[in-house]
Amino acid sequence: MNAADEILDVVDEDDRVVGRARRGDVYARGLRHRCVFVRARDAEGRVFVHRRTATKLVFPSLYDMFVGGVVGAGESYDDAALREAEEELGVSGLPRPSFLFKFLYDDGAGRTWWSAVYEVRCEGAVAPQVEEVAWHGFLTEAELEGRLGEWEWVPDGLAAYTRLRARR
Repeated sequence: MNAADEILDVVDEDDRVVGRARRGDVYARGLRHRCVFVRARDAEGRVFVHRRTATKLVFPSLYDMFVGGVVGAGESYDDAALREAEEELGVSGLPRPSFLFKFLYDDGAGRTWWSAVYEVRCEGAVAPQVEEVAWHGFLTEAELEGRLGEWEWVPDGLAAYTRLRARR
């Protein structure tokens, strides 16, 4: 199935489901939906960082310090976090990601989406999806901080990271 044809729940400002629509229509019409952001760490505690492929529907070729994506229609945040982490990292059998917090992201252009942030430990080797990930590596917190001003990051991931740092 084409990613644009995936069916998503449309939600209100209180994260209650008010309808369903195709992903392509959700993006084109700026409908509020749900996303998950999963911070993946390796056995040494380093953070998985990647650059998105140029073919992604949103934020192509930008860097991200989370794996994740949209929550499908009828899917829970928790299930979406595990599914997206395993898909994007190219692994199976991950522990269930730990929920950290949720916020309503606003892109500044009138589009918002509910964003649930999680964390998971990925102890084994990763094999990221080539359709999703153009480059990847595991960075220490200091290395990640050093790249914040150098690389162009996905804005919603950067907002999640800023909130995560503020909570620590």
